[in-house]
Amino acid sequence: MKLTQGQFSFLPDLSDAEITLQVQYALENGWAVAIEHTSDPHPRNVYWNMWGNPMFDLRDAAGVMMELKACRAEHNDEYIKIIAFDSRKGWESVRMSFIVNRPAFEPGFELVRTEGPGRNLGYQLRSFATSRPPVAP
Repeated sequence: MKLTQGQFSFLPDLSDAEITLQVQYALENGWAVAIEHTSDPHPRNVYWNMWGNPMFDLRDAAGVMMELKACRAEHNDEYIKIIAFDSRKGWESVRMSFIVNRPAFEPGFELVRTEGPGRNLGYQLRSFATSRPPVAP
């Protein structure tokens, strides 16, 4: 199962050259770039672990790619995404977000059905990634 979150998620994975072009576009627009990673990509898990600090004053995509390389070396078995934040008044929001690294095996999600009073049915998604024990550092 290929996780489809963020921009470009229905396209083949971007090459490093294509990632560099997207990062440069974000920087040229004055957006701050950050790198995040997680082993639990549940759609409601919007708070991933941040790799370092957001790169507010960076103007060259090579700096982001250097940090991405370091993050991949440390968390290659996790999902890694790049986000671009627009801090201008009126926006103050993420303008770009896309996955740049995936684990070799993407475990997917389980649909859990619960029955309540009056034959009411409830559904929830549970990530298979949370059912495995954490990997020791």
